[in-house]
Amino acid sequence: MRKIYILDTNVLIHDPKAMLNFKGNEVVVPIFVIEEVDKLKKQPVTGPQARIASRTIDSFRQIGCLAKGVHLDNDIFFRVELRNDPSLLPPSLKRDVVDNRILSTTLGIQKENSDKKVVLVSKDINMRIKGDALGVHVEDYETDMVDYSELYDGSLPVEVPEDIYKKYVKTGRLKLEEAGLESPPANTFIRLKNGEKEAHGKFNANKKRIERLVFGDANVWGVRAKNDEQKFAVDLLMDENIKVVTLVGKAGTGKTLLAVAAGLEQVVERRLYKKLLIARPIMPMGKDIGYLPGSEKDKLKPWMQPIHDNIDFLSENKEEKAGDRVVAGLESMGLLKIEALTYIRGRSIPAGFIIIDEAQNLTPLEIKTIVTRAGENTKIIFTGDPQQIDNPYLDANTNGLTYMAEKLKGEEISGHITLTKGERSALAEIAAKLL
Repeated sequence: MRKIYILDTNVLIHDPKAMLNFKGNEVVVPIFVIEEVDKLKKQPVTGPQARIASRTIDSFRQIGCLAKGVHLDNDIFFRVELRNDPSLLPPSLKRDVVDNRILSTTLGIQKENSDKKVVLVSKDINMRIKGDALGVHVEDYETDMVDYSELYDGSLPVEVPEDIYKKYVKTGRLKLEEAGLESPPANTFIRLKNGEKEAHGKFNANKKRIERLVFGDANVWGVRAKNDEQKFAVDLLMDENIKVVTLVGKAGTGKTLLAVAAGLEQVVERRLYKKLLIARPIMPMGKDIGYLPGSEKDKLKPWMQPIHDNIDFLSENKEEKAGDRVVAGLESMGLLKIEALTYIRGRSIPAGFIIIDEAQNLTPLEIKTIVTRAGENTKIIFTGDPQQIDNPYLDANTNGLTYMAEKLKGEEISGHITLTKGERSALAEIAAKLL
């Protein structure tokens, strides 16, 4: 039976073409959602998605009148709902609140279509709670959802006989069948175990064999990996054949520090890339950055400070001059650029080593947009913690970082590792676990 799906504003911001993903059903966008999308077009964070959503809906006008409804591909019937009956809301809910207007529109459609299942789709938890309380069937937008609890961690432990273990240690390579494996995802790190002994390798999908790590123990801009997970991360970061890397881990696991170190090493020392570009999404806590004093650079400084802190640490570790002077020097030479992600959206990503930090605050579409804009000789690193999300409409299962790690699993030009072991102080480690 055909269903009627009513889309909340945040769904269109999350996925501007969401209306095309309800095959065989009717999709309704309330006029209040159109108005909200219009307001969001000028915002730096939501603007790009809002504009795509507007253009997508505008393209449907060529088919017919949106108020009457138009037929789209995949047997989808789309329309914009103009009607709204505030009397359907309980007196306790304010009539001039946009969310409540969307709810009253939904109740009206539900009343007119008692023979059909009417579903309000929203990524706003409170909207779903209010809808449920009003007797509306509500759902999250699940098209690009990935189960974070089942996320591939990038490594695989394998127990092997002593003769096989010795052979690998001696030669540095091993056929899959010798390790008792069928076909793990490309670039999976294999933990070969024999009793108390353990050796590490990476699956080369092209040659169909396990090979010794090339860069795991490398000195990267004065830094060496402190644990096995960090060794795996370094190997991915330094491998020129891998173009996209996702590093997932809680604060203190070293994911961003290692990414920055690898970027500096390959841009400044080895000259493998033209530039190191480090970007973070702006997710203000409290007031928007427009309320902050000072120039644009001053306003952005609190959000970019963690990157500067990492460079400070690396500079001290390498016995270089002060971190700020290192940054200024590299920027003046055109080798380093640190900026808010807002400023690189909508333009081609320059050839270079690109780090997108705090990527868990991006939607799958935003991640896809970044990757598809990358040019030749570009390597992109996404780092973040899906359990620490500031975007109110994303969670561990729906954010772009989790989505990217899962969707690129098995591709020869991509690699992923989940870091679980913290390398900060004992106090910081306990706080990350318990507080």
